[in-house]
Amino acid sequence: MSLSERDQKVIWHPYTQAELNEPPIAIVKGEGVWLYDNFGTKYIDAVSSWWVNIHGHAHPYIAEKVANQLGTLEHVIFAGFTHEPAIVLAERLIELLPDNHSRIFYSDNGSTATEVAIKMAIQFWGNQGIQKNKIIAFEHAYHGDTFGAMSISARGAFTHSFSSLLFDVIHIPLPEAGQQERTIEALKKILKENENEIAAFIFEPLILGAGGMLMYEASVLDALIELCQLNDILTIADEVMTGFGRTGKYFATDYLKNKPDIICLSKGITGGTMPLGVTSCSEKIYNGFLSLNRNKTFFHGHSYTANPLACTAAIASLDLLTEQQCLDDIKRITHSHQSFLLKHQKTPFLKNLRCFGTILALDLMSTDPDSYFNPLRDKLYHYFLAKNILLRPLGNTIYLMPPYCISEKELNTIYKAIEGVETIL
Repeated sequence: MSLSERDQKVIWHPYTQAELNEPPIAIVKGEGVWLYDNFGTKYIDAVSSWWVNIHGHAHPYIAEKVANQLGTLEHVIFAGFTHEPAIVLAERLIELLPDNHSRIFYSDNGSTATEVAIKMAIQFWGNQGIQKNKIIAFEHAYHGDTFGAMSISARGAFTHSFSSLLFDVIHIPLPEAGQQERTIEALKKILKENENEIAAFIFEPLILGAGGMLMYEASVLDALIELCQLNDILTIADEVMTGFGRTGKYFATDYLKNKPDIICLSKGITGGTMPLGVTSCSEKIYNGFLSLNRNKTFFHGHSYTANPLACTAAIASLDLLTEQQCLDDIKRITHSHQSFLLKHQKTPFLKNLRCFGTILALDLMSTDPDSYFNPLRDKLYHYFLAKNILLRPLGNTIYLMPPYCISEKELNTIYKAIEGVETIL
């Protein structure tokens, strides 16, 4: 049997309806921006394999560092013990994060990083004898698939089966262009109606990912954070997608004047090598858990918390990210995306073209509503696969989020394929 046939007998894939989807493509090798299947066909990984691979596949520098660490220490319990990779990574992250951040809490993926953040925020107030447990989030938000993360995400198909089990969250409109004042006024009203009850406001800074690559301005987010600060409400930036150069800066919060109290990180943190989650916070949050009363301990942890191999991969990824070559590549990709956007502002079958840093997104004209379930999705997916390009459309929304090592020739191959999409509409 082929790898795909063997897979179908034993594996349950994420976000996949097995009755409708074709057998999975078996990948046997990755190199740079390319993925190679078991028949020798190669594909440009234009979405960085769910946004994680920022330096290209099988990067030799990261591989060497992880291999060396594997021969020294593969894992150790992180309660009561520590190790150098975890310490070094925390020190490196704190150097890059906003100045008000001073503590790193490790977990193992983006969803748990947001779970940790919400638990931190609510218990922070509880430790002070203050009962504040309401959360504010954006409409269209996506923060993960665990129960807390689903609760703070938009209600929809992803959460429908569990709706009766999710805790209530106050959602405010996304401050899209021309709608900023509406969002600010909605927040003001909520603050007035829920005085002293709101623990935190969580947001994907400047770009909502799974919600459709929806973008908004830093100035309005600064205004929302300021309102929260004036009303003693903690702010949480979910940078799981936007972190590590995706927006053109190390973090999307680097565009903000007002800094969040808590930041969630994952995806690109290890360069796509190993699972790792981080929740960073200010000293104010950390101090809220210091007590002679053990009941005020933050009771959260994972078996693989601060895994030395994952931490080592993250340190190696940061080495690469902070090199001038990588920073130049990020600027180059950003410029190429902007040029493509300007070229196609009036292309009839494309609409709502937008880009932010290395992320380019656009919507295809469709007689069906713009949504995750737009039937164009499958046609687009197979169209690009036939051109040896891995894209994963969000309904009729196409987006590019390539590894930073992608060449101009490879980018132009993707752009040209997008320009040819009209043939299948």
